[in-house]
Amino acid sequence: MKFDSDLIRGKFIKRYKRFFVDAELEDGTIVTAHCPNTGSMLGLMDEGAGVYLSPAKDPNRKLKFTLEMIKAPNSWVGVNTGRPNKIVHEALLAGKVKELNEIESIKPEQKYGTNSRIDLLVQQTNGTPCYVEVKNVTLAEGDTALFPDAVTSRGAKHLNELAEEAKKGNRALMFYLVQRSDCNSFNIADEIDPTYAATLKEAMAQGVEAVAYQCALSDAEIVLDKPLPITF
Repeated sequence: MKFDSDLIRGKFIKRYKRFFVDAELEDGTIVTAHCPNTGSMLGLMDEGAGVYLSPAKDPNRKLKFTLEMIKAPNSWVGVNTGRPNKIVHEALLAGKVKELNEIESIKPEQKYGTNSRIDLLVQQTNGTPCYVEVKNVTLAEGDTALFPDAVTSRGAKHLNELAEEAKKGNRALMFYLVQRSDCNSFNIADEIDPTYAATLKEAMAQGVEAVAYQCALSDAEIVLDKPLPITF
């Protein structure tokens, strides 16, 4: 996934009201950017950390910038939750996901379950649909990527709906997209959300599959890099 325009470098100052981030640009200007991430962004909000912002396309938009990445000690971390579906979509079309590579078509944001939309509905060449739910992963502890970074009842709901599809004989795939390049494995943060961890185990017992893939990030693009072993 290539960025539509050049990103702007700055330094993180603070996050507030969940959707606002103040940053200092390289010329010293202080700007307020939209933060497109409803999670806690745990471990990523050190004052002075590098950030990349994208400029708004709409000249009439109140906030002229969007937060795209924050610099962790050993990696840039993609925090824009509007990006993962496109990254995974492009990777599937390019045949980079070995678990799902015989694809006839991909439809984003299709209705399913109870008032929900599946991120990607993949029609396989064998005629079996695969329901792909994508989760953005930004938290890491050591070299292990972790999800979630906050309690997510919505995430548990999605797992239950994937399980229902698996019961019908469809494929259901939980795709953890690790938007950082400094991890060697993936696990569930059960200390943060034990209910989500238990729901995932139950969903997998009913046929839901889970994969984790790490990204390579730059100021020009974010692309799928390699699979990570899941350790739970």
